[in-house]
Amino acid sequence: MDIKLKKYSHSVITKIIVFMIAILCFTGIIRAFVEVEILNDGEFGSVVEGNYLESRAYVLENEAIIGDLTRLLGEYKNEEHILSGKTISQDEWRSVEENLYSKFRNQSRSYNPELSEEANFERFKEEYADTLSQEKDELIRKDLREFHLLLQNIEDSELMFYASDGTNVFKNSTKTEKEQFENYPSYMLFEEYKREFYPKETEENEHLHVITEQMDELNSGNTVVYVAFPEKLLDLKTEEWQENKAIAGKNVYQVFGFLAGFILSFFYLVLITGRRSFKDQELHFHPANKLYNDINIVLCIMLIALWVALVDDVFENIEKMIIPITIPFAVLGFVLILSLVKHFKNRTLIKHTLIFTLIHKLVKFIGDVYQSGSTGVKTVLLVIGYPVLIALTFFMFPVTIGLAAWFAFKKIKTFNSIQSGVERIKEGNLHHRIEAGEKGEFSRLAANINSIKDGLKKAVDNELKSERLKTELITNVSHDIRNPLTSIITYVDLLKAEKNPAKAEDYIEVLDQKSKRLKILAEDLFEATKASSGNIPVHFEKIDVVSLITQGLGEVNDKIESLDLDIKLSYPQEKVYMTADGKLLWRSIENLLSNIFKYALKSSRVYISIEELGNEILLTFKNISASELNISADELMERFKRGDESRSSQGSGLGLSIAKSLIEIQKGKFNIQIDGDLFKAIITLPTHIPDNE
Repeated sequence: MDIKLKKYSHSVITKIIVFMIAILCFTGIIRAFVEVEILNDGEFGSVVEGNYLESRAYVLENEAIIGDLTRLLGEYKNEEHILSGKTISQDEWRSVEENLYSKFRNQSRSYNPELSEEANFERFKEEYADTLSQEKDELIRKDLREFHLLLQNIEDSELMFYASDGTNVFKNSTKTEKEQFENYPSYMLFEEYKREFYPKETEENEHLHVITEQMDELNSGNTVVYVAFPEKLLDLKTEEWQENKAIAGKNVYQVFGFLAGFILSFFYLVLITGRRSFKDQELHFHPANKLYNDINIVLCIMLIALWVALVDDVFENIEKMIIPITIPFAVLGFVLILSLVKHFKNRTLIKHTLIFTLIHKLVKFIGDVYQSGSTGVKTVLLVIGYPVLIALTFFMFPVTIGLAAWFAFKKIKTFNSIQSGVERIKEGNLHHRIEAGEKGEFSRLAANINSIKDGLKKAVDNELKSERLKTELITNVSHDIRNPLTSIITYVDLLKAEKNPAKAEDYIEVLDQKSKRLKILAEDLFEATKASSGNIPVHFEKIDVVSLITQGLGEVNDKIESLDLDIKLSYPQEKVYMTADGKLLWRSIENLLSNIFKYALKSSRVYISIEELGNEILLTFKNISASELNISADELMERFKRGDESRSSQGSGLGLSIAKSLIEIQKGKFNIQIDGDLFKAIITLPTHIPDNE
């Protein structure tokens, strides 16, 4: 007992230590960001920047003054321009008029609904003339305040600048010529449509578009904007940037270190939370884990909001306060997050929510009542229960009535859908499917109707297919019987009139061939009919399939050699036994080989593979067809179908059909596949299982 307690205590101590490491690493990451982004007014991106002129800080320093100058030149120009009201945009003034006109329509007696809007608007402008004037003056005053604020901003700028649109000039030195600004160590010159940056490396600055986009908004025809860094200012800014870069570089390493520690420790906590060791498969919950997950998430969001608010309040002392503020929030936040992780591992993340619990209980209660009886019982319960529900929820009766109306509408809509579907099926549309939800009497009724419809459609399809097959059977049988029969009749007539014994002997030989052909056709047709009807007796036995195929190939070796076929037989090293009828199985394989001999490309390879797949043995026959196989596998399986549609070969077209029927009555499966000119036949039969197993 003492040993178990020590192990458990050690596990708890380990968790606490790892938890504190995760908190400290997280706090270290936050502190590093604060030191770089807030305290030193820098950014982590400076670590990968080559020098100050290629930095984002350099562009922002120029953008501040150029942005103000472009607004002064493009929007405000001068006080006279502002006082004339030309800075008030049409959209801005339209918004003022619309707001006042709305007030005029609702409050003024001068508004006449019988007049047109244009006439009423004229009345509005007369009645609200003073108010409109006051609103315009207020907009002008606002623009004047903004104008003087911009002037103050550019006066405080340490950069040297000169900007003019040909009339208005803004500058902070006596230097107004381009050549004078070119004497500075760094400058940006915008003159009409020309742009010039110095040093040239500033042109490679990826943040330069921030400035050029502002200049594109100006009318560049008469506009010049010169901005330059004095040497002392450039040296000062460069030194500050280098110091910030050094701080950022140091903190980047700290961030990566803390991040690695945080990821490892937090990953460990995620793995071990709820378990006492890695081998422990049971999840252990504590009283704190009883808190509903949706409330947990709300608390996490509130913690983040509260942390942001506290950080904002102590922003002036952020360097000293960031760690004391962050640690307690991080501890509580991680506890809540690990509780969510525990429920996720237990697959109760959704189920253990207050909303799910309430809805589940309500639905279960209603479902138990609703599913407890027949349709009549449910109707009675609804008739009795609904008035009671209205009485209990009188304070929200519109919602209750709305839900009842929605429920009734849904049921009526479902009934109409079933009724409409039955009408469409009755009219002969057997492809229509009735949808009536997932549960309830209507759903079961719709499912039953769909089942009847599916059965009817299947019967109709089978009947159509049967009729088509009968027609093709009659056509093909007639064709295949008529050819040898016609030859027999023709040669019999010739034989009667022939006096030459040599020719008569030739005619007799032809008659012998045609009669044998007719006999084979009759036997194949009889065998196909017998096999498809299942009337052939089957004697199941243990079959060594490798020996069966090897011996069979030996019997047809002459045919293989005459066609110059290369048989590639692959099979497992161990004996493979299946349960089948040896005679019927060989008859099926013989039909496949006969099909190969008739249609395979001469001097090509034929692949025969035997595979043991657990409870089944798989036989695969593959060969390349001599003629193009422009026919589907399903069509080839039909009776009297041949690979050559011209029917010039000597086959009856029954071989594959007979093979399929014989395999199926042996409890096996027979399939064929066609890929281009590749013909593939697959036989699947059960593996032999000894009686003692």
